[in-house]
Amino acid sequence: MTSTSTALPGGMTVEKKPWPALWALVIGFFMILVDSTIVSVAIPTISSKLDADINAVIWVTSAYLLAYAVPLLVTGRLGDRFGPKNLYLIGLAVFTLSSLWCGFAGSIEMLIVARVVQGLGAALMTPQTMAVITRMFPPDKRGAAMGLWGAVAGVATLVGPIAGGLLVDSLGWEWIFFVNVPVGIVAFVLAVRLVPQFEKHAHSFDWLGVALSAVGLFLVVFGIQEGETYKWGTITGPVTVWGMIIAGIVVLVAFVFWQRVRKGDALLPLGLFKDRNFTLANIAITAVGLSISSFALPLILWAQDVKGFSPTTSALLLTPMAVVSMGVAPVVGKNLHRWNPRWVAAFGLAFFSGGLFWVGTVVRGNDPWWSVIAPAVVLGLGSGAMWGPLSVAATRNLPPRLAGAGAGVFNTTRQVGAVLGSAAIAAVIEARITANFPAGAGSSGSTGSAGSTGEGATSSLGVLPSFLHAPFSSAMGEAMLLPAAVIIVAFVAALFFAKPQPVSWGAAPAGTPAQAPAGEAPVSPEVGAPESPAEAPAVEHHPAHAAAHHAAHAAAPAPSTPDEELAATEHAGRHTAE
Repeated sequence: MTSTSTALPGGMTVEKKPWPALWALVIGFFMILVDSTIVSVAIPTISSKLDADINAVIWVTSAYLLAYAVPLLVTGRLGDRFGPKNLYLIGLAVFTLSSLWCGFAGSIEMLIVARVVQGLGAALMTPQTMAVITRMFPPDKRGAAMGLWGAVAGVATLVGPIAGGLLVDSLGWEWIFFVNVPVGIVAFVLAVRLVPQFEKHAHSFDWLGVALSAVGLFLVVFGIQEGETYKWGTITGPVTVWGMIIAGIVVLVAFVFWQRVRKGDALLPLGLFKDRNFTLANIAITAVGLSISSFALPLILWAQDVKGFSPTTSALLLTPMAVVSMGVAPVVGKNLHRWNPRWVAAFGLAFFSGGLFWVGTVVRGNDPWWSVIAPAVVLGLGSGAMWGPLSVAATRNLPPRLAGAGAGVFNTTRQVGAVLGSAAIAAVIEARITANFPAGAGSSGSTGSAGSTGEGATSSLGVLPSFLHAPFSSAMGEAMLLPAAVIIVAFVAALFFAKPQPVSWGAAPAGTPAQAPAGEAPVSPEVGAPESPAEAPAVEHHPAHAAAHHAAHAAAPAPSTPDEELAATEHAGRHTAE
């Protein structure tokens, strides 16, 4: 099936077959998100097969997450400049080839290097998926597309541990990477055929901004991600974890100041944050990223170390959540043009938080394993209802020219939240084990690994002795209060979303039809807009006011900078709503 499109001024594309293009993109997006978690259950096996200690094996995941998170701001902007399809295909090729490299790695050092390259490929791909949705689907048609994108993001984080356990148990650890190769090839062919090319925007590239953002994000993300490994103290010589984090924050502040004073195109258009919903959605997705990356670990540790489940079986406890989320998300997405995203997101976030508190209660009381099923269903309802509205709120008012920048920011905040969650849950688990275990119990077995890092905690050394079941269950249940409480921040942010207003999409002046190619009928500036005066809502304006209004728009120059384009989009949206 071949995708065809009609280009309009300002980079907008009316896509005749957007859904096949979207499905082609989410295959690759799903694959890279699964790889964020699939390695966790393979850590003990990799440690044994490659003769590496636990700290070295943890870097198999840490290196990937670091290389994935740091470049996202830059890769989003590169998509605006060189075309999101081109960047997506390059990233997919890098990701697929590096997956093959990972599978053939003969040492832990080679595997870590291959994972860094794999993370860079993922960073090239991720912002482009969201940017293409923003360009293909107009604001009032974007809900269903973002619902699918959100469902993929939510389900992928759950599928990773399950798929990892099945592959490691049946075929060996190498296959958690080899499986990406055929999937990557199929995704590449589909993307070439189905995803349209979009107009490129010749930005003057901000190299100082690139350097400041990369250095600042690296220092912050590395400090947070590896803080527990170094006991939040000295890394080497005078370099400390907190010194690195503070230095990173200072560099990021300098980056924001530079973006404010720089003339011309900025790497991060600060005008994006003038949109209330974009700012609130980024706050919410940071909290969601933190909770999603942290809530499963205490549950899986409890299932393995107290209930005696295998890694695969323990991961299957989350299956009800994944199934329900997959069913709910498309329904939510299809109705977001009729439902206010504020209330849908608030509903989903409230259910997700409630489900986490419920699971924490089950784990803390060491209830039978099947007691997790009901709260897992509640988690699925919440997950299915929260991703789509947050994505729509973040992107609704973005003009096509800034699709990549907006997607880069949104995905960066989500990934930084995930890194925060991974580090925070490890610290909380260690603290609660120390508080709950009887004096002299020590930190043997799985508890020792739990205290080292979030990923390392999955390397259970066997079922705990029965006298430790109650205190360990209490510790894991109390640790789940962290993700449950953080989601409340996202819930509050969603309550302040502004009600969506109609947005006039495209850079053409308001009221000016797009110039159609010779022999073709004119195309409406907004996909799905009324095609005839009879279909348009009746709007009364004083004739003199209307004449002056249209004359002013006709005389106005086309937006030339990102901030001007944002202002023009907001202005047109207000007039559409009047």
